[in-house]
Amino acid sequence: MEITTKAIEVMGTVDKKKSQLHIDEPLPITCPSRVRVIVIFPGEEDMDVDVDEMGWLRAAAANPAFEFLKDEIEDIYKPADGKPFQP
Repeated sequence: MEITTKAIEVMGTVDKKKSQLHIDEPLPITCPSRVRVIVIFPGEEDMDVDVDEMGWLRAAAANPAFEFLKDEIEDIYKPADGKPFQP
């Protein structure tokens, strides 16, 4: 019997108190199952480095979860809609 495996990539956070992993979104697994987890994290010298805003924007732009926004039907606003925000 051959066992097939699938892989997905999700982001998560390791909490400070118990060093437990908390995944940011539900997993697409429909039944109880054991899974293999590979954790990739920055080295100690990079632990205190925050990702800058452009880094977050690049990551979001490359994330396949947002592919639906490229669909023309999602483009519901025009540049003339609304009023400019001025604090």
